Amino acid sequence: MAETKTVDFWFDPACPWAWMTSRWIIEAAKLRPINVRWNVMSLYVLNEPKMDELPEFYQQMLPKTRAAVRVATAVAQQYDNETLGRFYTALGNRIHLGGEKDAEVYIPSALEAAGLPVELADAAKTEEWDAALNASHQRGIGLVGTDVGTPVVAVENDEGVQVGLFGPVVTPAPQGEAAAKLWDGVYAVATTPGFYELKRSRTDGPNFDNLTADI
Repeated sequence: MAETKTVDFWFDPACPWAWMTSRWIIEAAKLRPINVRWNVMSLYVLNEPKMDELPEFYQQMLPKTRAAVRVATAVAQQYDNETLGRFYTALGNRIHLGGEKDAEVYIPSALEAAGLPVELADAAKTEEWDAALNASHQRGIGLVGTDVGTPVVAVENDEGVQVGLFGPVVTPAPQGEAAAKLWDGVYAVATTPGFYELKRSRTDGPNFDNLTADI
């Protein structure tokens, strides 16, 4: 029997591509011996040093993403991995499938759906969890560099060294054996010494048509 691999997955709830990839890794875990460990990263933290150079749209949008990552970090610090994953699913269902853009609506709703105290929404308005968020963010981005974004996926290679990649960026989220085959490929390239990049231009936006909200 193949050894179970722990796959670290870093996400920012605001990113539709990360949420799509998260649905893929959950599907792949049904068919391959992998255990997904959820981690929070922040597009705001990633882009803060160059915020003045970004288009105005991103300068206005990125600060709004801080609320969800702060609450997700509070959940990560106070609960277990399964609970964090459940909360992330609930957030994604509301933000990406439901189209809800108001954090004061989707955060309490997601907390309630995940069986968590709605009072945790108060974490969005405090710096209490920022140090833990920054530490989690740096663990992920330290594996891939600062010229990428979210998601980051990491796994140990045959020598027991954790190696990471940005992505995969894919739409729609592969299902069934297609999800498992993609994992096989991602694992192969991630654990190949000296591998850095495969890429082609995106010709489609995030497609959630094959996903349904389950929390």
